Parts: sequence; structure tokens; C-alpha cells
Amino acid sequence: MFTGIIEEKGAVASLEMGAADGKGARIKIRAQKILQGTKVGDSIAVNGVCLTATSLGADFFTADVMAETLRRSNLVSLAVGSQVNLERAMAADGRFGGHIVSGHIDGTGTIEKLEREGNAVWVCVSASDSVLNLIVEKGSIAIDGISLTVAKLEAGRFAVSVIPHTGEETTLLDKKAGDKVNLENDIVGKYVQRLLGLAGNFGGGYRSGESDSSAITEEFLRERGF
Repeated sequence: MFTGIIEEKGAVASLEMGAADGKGARIKIRAQKILQGTKVGDSIAVNGVCLTATSLGADFFTADVMAETLRRSNLVSLAVGSQVNLERAMAADGRFGGHIVSGHIDGTGTIEKLEREGNAVWVCVSASDSVLNLIVEKGSIAIDGISLTVAKLEAGRFAVSVIPHTGEETTLLDKKAGDKVNLENDIVGKYVQRLLGLAGNFGGGYRSGESDSSAITEEFLRERGF
């Protein structure tokens, strides 16, 4: 797992589309800091996407990207020279500086605007309801792998306020209106939503096509001794 605290910005050295049966990709990224102590097979978050290092060099690593990842993320829009946020998987004895980030993207959002206020910059992002329904104001969200606090939540969009240090250490403030960003919801919210949706199916499992609406009713609680 990751924490959303970006360790460095890397740069795409090459991106070979169609590397896996014409549907995946192979990416090579220039980096320095995140290569320290890294071995082939280790996980590295690239713009918040958990990838496996398949080869390592003095100043680069490579990774394979499956078709599903390309569909779900903004990695498909990268080009040679693009900067990306990088983070190694959290060490067991490391500090938990951000929040729990799995590296599994829930979808993409679109930058609507960036607006400076004092020493910070407001970043407004539009997103689908499936992402917005799992966001709470003052809760956590990972944008391109960056652990951020949701400062505003409105219909169709949310906003974060980015301090100078975060702006300097990540790629977020290099974005412009219309750019796509990777979004990962707080995993706690996803588990809660899932459990509430399956409350009436304990022991039976989930079957495709079943309603995700909550089955917790007064009758349900009474039957179980509450």
C-alpha cells in the first residue's frame, strides 16, 4: 500500500503502446530517489497507479501496464517527457504521513480550474457520481497519487487547496483546465458502501445484478436482536 506522500517527480522516457497482445503498454520512467532499495517485482505508484517494476537501471525503471489500467487511468495520455508523481510502497517501519492509498484507481476526473488564494491554490475537479458519492468534505482523496483533503464538495465537483510544498513536489499545479487526473477514493468509504449494500446477503454472497441499495431496515435490525 501507499500513503499518497509523493517522493519525487519522474519523467516518461518511453511509452510503448500495444506491448501486450496489442492492448497493454510498457512504460519506462526516469527517476532517482525511488530507485533506492527498489528491486524487480517491487510496487511503485505512478500518478497513483500501482505498477510492478519489471526492470531497473541506474536512473530508470520499466513496468507493464494492462489494458484495464489504461482504461481506468490517465496513463494512456502520457507522452515522452511527461512528468509523473512517484511513490514506493510504504515500508512497515515507515511514517504514515498521508492516508491509506491502494494504488487502484476508481476513475478519472477533469480539472475545471486552478485559482490562487494567498499562499495556496484551489484546484477544482469534476468527477462522476460513482466517485463523488464516496467523497466527504474534510475527508481524503488521492489525486494522481497525492494525498489531499477535500475542502469543498458540490454537485458534480469537489475542490482541494494545495499548499506551496505540495505544489513544488508534485505535478498537480502543472495541470490546466481540461486535463485528466487519476482519482482514488478513501478505501474506508468503499468498504462501508459495499457492506451496506450487501447487508441483506450475509452468507449468500453477491450476485451480479443485485441491487446495491442498503438492506438495513428496522425489521432487519429487530430480527437480529437490535
